[in-house]
Amino acid sequence: MSHHAVVNPATGETIKTYPQISDDEIEQVIASADEAHRGWSRSSSTDERAALLRRVGDLHEERRDKLAAIIVREMGKPVDQALGEIDYSADIYRYYADNAQEFLKDEPITLLSGEGSAFMRSNSLGVLIGVMPWNFPYYQVARFAGPNLMIGNTIILKNASQCPESAAAIEQIFHDASFPAGAYTNVYADSEQVATIIADPRVQGVSLTGSEGAGAAVAEVAGRHLKKVVLELGGSDPFILLSTDDMAATVAAAVAGRLRNSGQACDAAKRFIVIDELYDEFTEKFTAAILANSPGDPTIPGADYGPLSSLGAAEHLEEQVERAVAQGATLATTGKRSGAFYPPAVLTDVMRDNDTYHEEFFGPVASVYRAGSEDEAITLANDTPFGLGSYLFTTDPEQALRVADRIEAGMVYVNLVDAGSAELPFGGVKRSGMGRELGRYGASEFVNKKLIRIG
Repeated sequence: MSHHAVVNPATGETIKTYPQISDDEIEQVIASADEAHRGWSRSSSTDERAALLRRVGDLHEERRDKLAAIIVREMGKPVDQALGEIDYSADIYRYYADNAQEFLKDEPITLLSGEGSAFMRSNSLGVLIGVMPWNFPYYQVARFAGPNLMIGNTIILKNASQCPESAAAIEQIFHDASFPAGAYTNVYADSEQVATIIADPRVQGVSLTGSEGAGAAVAEVAGRHLKKVVLELGGSDPFILLSTDDMAATVAAAVAGRLRNSGQACDAAKRFIVIDELYDEFTEKFTAAILANSPGDPTIPGADYGPLSSLGAAEHLEEQVERAVAQGATLATTGKRSGAFYPPAVLTDVMRDNDTYHEEFFGPVASVYRAGSEDEAITLANDTPFGLGSYLFTTDPEQALRVADRIEAGMVYVNLVDAGSAELPFGGVKRSGMGRELGRYGASEFVNKKLIRIG
């Protein structure tokens, strides 16, 4: 039986399974993508590709209710957030359509000596494969496929095995938007087949969003075959509180930053590092606010958050929390796990020798740390193998820039959370990956930056 299946995490019901692609079909997919790049990509204009992308954005908007219902049952996303994800995805496609000419225009170079001129021209690379996760089934595809189709690269997309229905719906949108055959193809492939695709000489690069293990495996294959790679992996993002003139608003931001997508976002706030003089007040109010939430039916608007993406995900989170407590952490929670539904929880007293100190909690679990000074807060924030996002709250503008400069992360948000946007580059450092998506930088990863020098 195929492992590509829709299993509703709220009920445990297997709704539908999808057949895995055959090896012969993979060859056909690669050949079609290569042919589309050699034909359509090279003959189409930037404006023509932008028009197709704009239509993709429009179709997301037109089908938003249907698309939202799919991911609610695939991975338990609350319906309000599902609709928001689809709207954000539409914005990304339109952003790249609107800015295609600007991002792809020739860049002149001032010569130091000699006659003539020189400039840089952005050309497509060719066929790319994207390996995408389950937590944002539409958004993850948009931020990879949007800029690369604008450039003229062609896409083979392997989505998470638990999100086959949304994967099919996305492929249908590209078809209905009149992209030619081979420009965007969904594949229900396993890890060995993905490795085969990466290794094929017609494939020029791979982008993966997922776990450290998956990232390492893909990077190994890509490196062996000298392929360009972009990786967006895990995160254990710090939320640093150094000063505030509105504790209620700061606590509300902290809760929103932790519970977004039921706590299953790589760039969610996870470790709350609070200056000593504010620690007791913040921890008391934050704990009360977190515990006031509860998992609910994701199909009903207004749910605090939904089930975790699968029973296995909930069981893994439960094991992490139990291990943290066994090694000395203090737990505040409202109950026990029920199937894939996990209660909100706050951990304190997580010492550096606790195994979970260096792990990522993917769910509605927060950990709070006390810092005696600005320097100690920065040390705590950076004492992690990850370096994706970070959140800094302070009333001192000079301190904000000083601390932001010292945080080892790809992104720093000052005095706000959940502020991502199509024009803002996304990505991390350390074990959180390499490369950037979104914004101008997301349109320059898989590009042949070609020098043309004229004498």
